[in-house]
Amino acid sequence: MTAPLNNVICMKWGDKYSADYVNILFNMVSRNLSIPFRFVCFTDDPKGINEQVEVFDLPSLNLPNNIPERGWLKLTTFSKTLGDLEGKALFLDLDLIITGSLDELFEIEGDFLIVKDFIRKDVTGNSSVYRFEIGQHEDVIENFKNNFTDIKNKHRNEQEYLSAFMDKKNQLSYWPEDWCKSFKKHCIHKGFKQFFYPPELPENTRIVIFHGKPNPPEAIAGKSGKWYRKVLPTPWVKDFWR
Repeated sequence: MTAPLNNVICMKWGDKYSADYVNILFNMVSRNLSIPFRFVCFTDDPKGINEQVEVFDLPSLNLPNNIPERGWLKLTTFSKTLGDLEGKALFLDLDLIITGSLDELFEIEGDFLIVKDFIRKDVTGNSSVYRFEIGQHEDVIENFKNNFTDIKNKHRNEQEYLSAFMDKKNQLSYWPEDWCKSFKKHCIHKGFKQFFYPPELPENTRIVIFHGKPNPPEAIAGKSGKWYRKVLPTPWVKDFWR
């Protein structure tokens, strides 16, 4: 019997993230995934990426030039073919830290798993961390291409569309609530406490997501990126972000 194929994939395009983000993500995955896996980065610029990382060309979505970047390129992960990859794929954003074992993220049952959005009460997920079977959801991208204008007008970004589409197919599932946490919402203290106490890591967390500001290096240095949010230097982020 052939062993299941496990893939961890990420994407890097433009100049928002350096190759260091890819390399650090690879290091974090390697420390926290005990099962055999392939680590693949889809990118338009492979310069500086660790040679242990498999690098594939960034797939094209053929969007109009005037369309704001809303993560739509992530939808190309649902193409019929994805390089020569087969089996399960765990997509990870570059600006997160891994704080616990990832093994169960491949073991848990579900056609499509995603983080439940931290604020919204509808079905929307946060696409920083999602898992799917490669080649089994081609309809996600075909529907997007065929109905691009309507989808763009209805959904602000790719995670809204993706969650709604999977929910309509009755294939939407969420990770257990304590596995994936938001640095801003779950780690930074509320109110005046944030001025006196550094952010804390919630118990049982596997992944901490840094959506918006601060990013991991800013959190380590105690820079919030926003005038209204205080973030004290957070050394435990540095323990994982390496």
